[in-house]
Amino acid sequence: MVELLLLLLLLLFPFLLYVAAPQIRKMLSSGVCTSTVQLPGKVVVVTGANTGIGKETAKELAQRGARVYLACRDVQKGEFVAKEIQTMTGNQQVLVRKLDLSDTKSIRAFAKGFLAEEKHLHILINNAGVMMCPYSKTADGFEMHIGVNHLGHFLLTHLLLEKLKESAPSRIVNVSSLAHLLGRIHFHNLQGEKFYNAGLAYCHSKLANILFTQELARRLKGSGVTTYSVHPGTVQSELIRHSSFMRWMWWLFSFFIKTPQQGAQTSLHCALTEGLEILSGNHFSDCHVAWVSAQARNETVARRLWDVSCDLLGLPMD
Repeated sequence: MVELLLLLLLLLFPFLLYVAAPQIRKMLSSGVCTSTVQLPGKVVVVTGANTGIGKETAKELAQRGARVYLACRDVQKGEFVAKEIQTMTGNQQVLVRKLDLSDTKSIRAFAKGFLAEEKHLHILINNAGVMMCPYSKTADGFEMHIGVNHLGHFLLTHLLLEKLKESAPSRIVNVSSLAHLLGRIHFHNLQGEKFYNAGLAYCHSKLANILFTQELARRLKGSGVTTYSVHPGTVQSELIRHSSFMRWMWWLFSFFIKTPQQGAQTSLHCALTEGLEILSGNHFSDCHVAWVSAQARNETVARRLWDVSCDLLGLPMD
């Protein structure tokens, strides 16, 4: 009798999963940006905007009337997405510019071009990232995760910071992850040369995003520029392309994974919601302030990471 019940449950499980999944998925993606703010005359840069969360973020900001720069490595794909967004929103001010965060020359070239082209910058969304890459290095010799996810955006933000200050009130949104909970900043092994694990390397870089956000907020007090880190949730995107295991897991639990549109909500919340200035430096998930690990609250580590990042990138330590 027990065996029969178990067999019946096994046969019914896929059906029950199918029926329950929409409700579970809705519960797991409860955060929605409710801001009605419109953005005519505002200028926005979104990195990694040719796919996934970045694309959905850029589309919504364009829908609200902003002049949106899709800063991405694959320009051809970016142009295709820009045309798609232009058609869907009716906003023709969607522009594509080359930005390879794994190459500081590309980052500097993007910033130089943007600063020559635009008088203002109101929102910078550091969205692009890599995940679970086999061990490799950027063009400048940085481990790929810390190089792209942290150092690339650190340099980009630094190069655009004066423009953001001139355009205040302005905002910077750094896309991090719940994975920061497993992250540690090993200053003696920042480039992963002594020991390396692809999964943990991603976690370390996401912790760096939060520490960067907190230290940046401290340094920007009174400037009119505010900054926030966000956990977008577990989202169906190209981020898992380097891991067969993660692709299998995402497929297995696909009913419970957020769509890119749902994943973009917290970035949009932090970019748009009025009155959020007093929460600068905080971490958000599902459009609410979220708890972070003890490591992510360590001001000493945040300041040291800032100094080390400046040193690696050849920037002045102020």
